[in-house]
Amino acid sequence: MFRAAIVFILISALAAWSQQEPAQPQGKSQIKVNYLNVCTPSQEEQAVIRDALSKIPLKPVFGTDFEISRGRATLKESSSKFVRLRRDFAAESSFMTAQYSMSIDDKSTIETFVARTRDPKEFHEISIEDRVSREAASPTTVIATDTPAERVRIERLGKGSVVLARCEGADQSAYEPIFRQASDLMAQYRKLLGLRGSFLSDISWLGGDNKTGNAQPSRKKTP
Repeated sequence: MFRAAIVFILISALAAWSQQEPAQPQGKSQIKVNYLNVCTPSQEEQAVIRDALSKIPLKPVFGTDFEISRGRATLKESSSKFVRLRRDFAAESSFMTAQYSMSIDDKSTIETFVARTRDPKEFHEISIEDRVSREAASPTTVIATDTPAERVRIERLGKGSVVLARCEGADQSAYEPIFRQASDLMAQYRKLLGLRGSFLSDISWLGGDNKTGNAQPSRKKTP
């Protein structure tokens, strides 16, 4: 009787152990992957992008100082050059900085405008980007042309990013008002930042030989 009870206990313990979920290896955390729907964002995501774009001031007041830098990045089989300009908004503005950059590599010329907020409660920064083929136009031609925006990205603290990008082959007619709004903002800030006047020599530097020449260190100026 006693022996039978021992056998029953052992069988019950083995059955309970076999039904348990396998333990997670110690020191390994679960990985969560979020996929951004950049070609066809939802109505809610579109509203986030439109709202962020509408908050960027069309007639900003900048501080007197600014910073411009230019440089080169070399990879294994290619290299790129960039020019970057940053201006600070006035202290009373809800935005903190406006930054424009143009970079070129063997294939593309890319323009990027980034505006960062002081209070990241709604969003931290918004970036607008366009690109053209390196062979299609020189940097000075690109800066003289209001190239349409191809990508808009909203960075939010504690929430996922919201992105709208041009996608070949996709029907994006519903998003044209957003692309147009972003393109108009980019065109406005090309003028506001003086990219076609005071900083044209820096943009022209990008059009030089991409393999020779020395990049100048960043510097701070007062216009």
